[in-house]
Amino acid sequence: MRWTWNVSCMINVHITDDHKMLVEGLAASINESGIATVVGVSYTLSECRKALQSTSVDVLLLDISLPDGSGVDFCEEVIRRYPEMKVLILTSHNEYSIAKRVMENGASGYILKNALSEEVTAGIEAVMNGEIFLCDEIDILIRKKNEQQIWLTSREQELLRLIVDGHTNQEMAEKLYLSIETIKTYRKNLILKLGAKNSMILVKMAIENKLI
Repeated sequence: MRWTWNVSCMINVHITDDHKMLVEGLAASINESGIATVVGVSYTLSECRKALQSTSVDVLLLDISLPDGSGVDFCEEVIRRYPEMKVLILTSHNEYSIAKRVMENGASGYILKNALSEEVTAGIEAVMNGEIFLCDEIDILIRKKNEQQIWLTSREQELLRLIVDGHTNQEMAEKLYLSIETIKTYRKNLILKLGAKNSMILVKMAIENKLI
């Protein structure tokens, strides 16, 4: 059964963004929503880091580009230090690679800055209910990217099949009449092409995506 946030309890929100006018307007709309209250704002990552140590925060609204670092990496740090905290990205970056990486780093949502204030409030409530919240533009972008077919050459398919079957580099080299170094290069390229972290995940992806 999914846990649902009790809206009678205010959600504590902290905003980290270096655009002061945006922060002020956003804070006002959040405070007027009746769902959440802004308990703090910061304009750099270092300010945010200090604030989180002394303030109880449920949802961190976090920009990607900040004067002293990247929100992408900071998101991972926050989730590691405060596993119960939800990170909701609010940014002007609409690139798939950035959205994918920050979600992999533990963010619960991704909203573009051109979103209406109501959408931001809806996102805050959604992530507190344990949901993943993506604004429409990012949701469509990710869906399209995920639906794109992964194309492998016949040689890559052959090698991938041998990897899935559990063959060693030496065995694959002998079967394909290639050097071990060439096999290692093929394996590395497959891992990069499929976005896998290691050979174990590569095998899992090959089976799940029916690449062999």
